[in-house]
Amino acid sequence: MSVVAIRPLVRSVGDDAGRDGRYRLQLGETAWRRLPVAVRRRFSNSLADGEQTIYRGEVVVMELSRAGYVLAQAARLAGAPLPFTRNAVGPTVVVVTEVAERRGQIWSRSYPRPGRFPQVVHSLKRFAGPTGLEEYLGFGLVMRLTLHEEDGQLVFRSAGYALQLGRFTLRMPKWLEPGRCTVTHRNETDDRFSFTLTLDHPWFGRLVQQVAFFTETRSVA
Repeated sequence: MSVVAIRPLVRSVGDDAGRDGRYRLQLGETAWRRLPVAVRRRFSNSLADGEQTIYRGEVVVMELSRAGYVLAQAARLAGAPLPFTRNAVGPTVVVVTEVAERRGQIWSRSYPRPGRFPQVVHSLKRFAGPTGLEEYLGFGLVMRLTLHEEDGQLVFRSAGYALQLGRFTLRMPKWLEPGRCTVTHRNETDDRFSFTLTLDHPWFGRLVQQVAFFTETRSVA
């Protein structure tokens, strides 16, 4: 019988030395130091290969415009990287798994769908590509990301999309892009935070808006 070892999340609020510095490097030292201590700790929590951090929370807003709904349904053919159910609010779980061989972290998100099985989305955040950070969404689709600090919040913004075909990566034409994705991590208390995801298209406006609140749970080896 296998044994699962559980240990508390690191709670040090002092120096960041000896912790995972990948997000810190992407953001830059000055901007990193402007983030709340709890956010810096959360995004420098060092995980061993295969170790997981679990966040439990609740989706409180899930809005899809008409164009957003059509896009989300079409995206199901490519592994459903977007939530595709309107007004689907309720309990949610996010699991972050360190994967050394892929130079990044797998993020698994469970979205509620009242009366049906939850929608589960997997993506790989990897520290690679022209911007130094990108999210592999599956089926060859890559979203390049830039990282920002704004009013004490950590903000991920899409900076173009690409198709990965074996060893080759092709930049997606602007007119084919689904829009600009923005994910904002806002600290609410020392152990509670919110994630807001928006997808905005230059022609069709806001396609997707999702707001969820989370509490840190534990790390699992």
